[in-house]
Amino acid sequence: MDQAQTEAPLKRTFRGSRDALLQKAIEEPDLSWRVLGTLNIFRLLISVSLIALFIVRTEPRFFGHANPVLYVATVSSYLAFAILSAFLVRRRALAASVLATTQVVIDILAIVLMMHASSGVSSGIGGLLVIFVGAGSLVLPPRYPLILAALATFAILGQQALSQFSGLAAPINYPAAGILSGIVFAIALAAQPLAKSIQASEALARQFGVDLKNLSELNQYIVQHLRESIVVVDSDDEVRLINSSAMRLLGLDEVRAGTPFANLFQPLADHIAAWRNNASVSSHQEFTLTTGGDITRVTAHIAPLGKDGQRDGPIMIFLEDVSLINARVQQSKLASLGRLSASIAHEIRNPVGAMSHAAQLLGESSALTPDDVRLTEIIQTHSGRVSHIIDNVLQLSRRESSRPERFGLRAWLADFVEEFTCTLELQEGELTVGDVPAELEARMDPGHLHQVLWNLCDNAVKYASETGGILVEIQAGRTQGQGRPYIEVLDCGLGVDEATADQIFEPFFTARSGGTGLGLYISRELCDLNRASLVYLDRPGGGSIFRIVFSDPDRWDAQDTV
Repeated sequence: MDQAQTEAPLKRTFRGSRDALLQKAIEEPDLSWRVLGTLNIFRLLISVSLIALFIVRTEPRFFGHANPVLYVATVSSYLAFAILSAFLVRRRALAASVLATTQVVIDILAIVLMMHASSGVSSGIGGLLVIFVGAGSLVLPPRYPLILAALATFAILGQQALSQFSGLAAPINYPAAGILSGIVFAIALAAQPLAKSIQASEALARQFGVDLKNLSELNQYIVQHLRESIVVVDSDDEVRLINSSAMRLLGLDEVRAGTPFANLFQPLADHIAAWRNNASVSSHQEFTLTTGGDITRVTAHIAPLGKDGQRDGPIMIFLEDVSLINARVQQSKLASLGRLSASIAHEIRNPVGAMSHAAQLLGESSALTPDDVRLTEIIQTHSGRVSHIIDNVLQLSRRESSRPERFGLRAWLADFVEEFTCTLELQEGELTVGDVPAELEARMDPGHLHQVLWNLCDNAVKYASETGGILVEIQAGRTQGQGRPYIEVLDCGLGVDEATADQIFEPFFTARSGGTGLGLYISRELCDLNRASLVYLDRPGGGSIFRIVFSDPDRWDAQDTV
């Protein structure tokens, strides 16, 4: 089936649904009641004005001079009817068509009686019939306006005939009466297509309003479910829109429109003020955000929304978690490092293996002096160290992409501690696990977490043994503020001095002999690859704490389903 055949049913469906909405809007009585209400206000004004003109008694008198009693009685009754109609229109006590028909009939009767009590057609009162019949035709069903126009014609001509045979002072003017009747008929005929056009226009306007409302709701839904964190600030630096991702990043529960942005993030508010006042200030800036007990690095990008990029108008702020950017950088870095390490292994490992094997054969010779034996031992020791470095580097080149899973930490840590204790033949109490909440879960590649935790525990055991005893503890819980899950490895070793604390995660940095300096570097790389972080903390009373802070599993599970 080609594209035209596919689109045709969709167009017919859309056209049919839109026609149905249009017809429904036309049938709704809102327009009818507005017309009736406006017409009744005009009826009240006309009644009051006609009474006032009679009271003023200007000469020559055109209103009520032929029969003052009939004129006053008719105008007073007409005013009372106008007040009653206002009540009926407000309460919508009757159907719009019934009320409109009743009103126009009474309008015709009252106006003709006032004409008869005044100067007839020459008084000008009959011109009001054009307004009332025309307005009534806008809300009445077809054929009704013509009936009312015919009724008005008979009333006008009947009034002329009554004036002629009753001998009243009102002048007789049949041509003028005929012209007035023709105008009433013309207005009644023209009102029907005009009414349809007005109703159709109102229906389209109502439909456009529905479309705009739906579009607004759709835009709101899209903005709120974006992974990107977005904040819209007006020219007064007050928040107009903030999505859920930005609120989570800033550690907020609820933000009302009109809240000053300085109440949410003062450092960024200061940067926005500097950016508005100084064209040389960059729209990109990195901040350190402290939420509860969590420290997050955030990059902010400011985009003006006003004309020609004016800085004094409304702006949109894009917030990015730097840890997510680092995860992407780490993936690229690991790929490059993998290619380099594969080349290094190919070029170095074979010569190193040959030297180590030659040193072993040479050490077996009986003709070697003690000094020669010492030299062969040095060759074998350092060959083994180089081989160990190559093995660690190869871990980076052979590493597969992260396959994060969501799993409970209590059971996983119990299995890990049992395996680690048996492998290193530790005594009971040398490696312990604190009370881990049963509902605590993490989101990470289990193989990567096993490698990272094994490396941290192995370092903890080695450093703790240097103080004369092994006492390593593993704890798990949630951080304050954002509530992200974490695992800590605590030891009672000598700790890390402040001068080298910033260097321990650098590649090939080691503070003790025999180490390769790649263990902590690889561990942090693996954590970054899984949107987690590995940090070092001083332990009160001596020792070290290495903390793995995982990404929030609920947040990433929700975003992965979008």
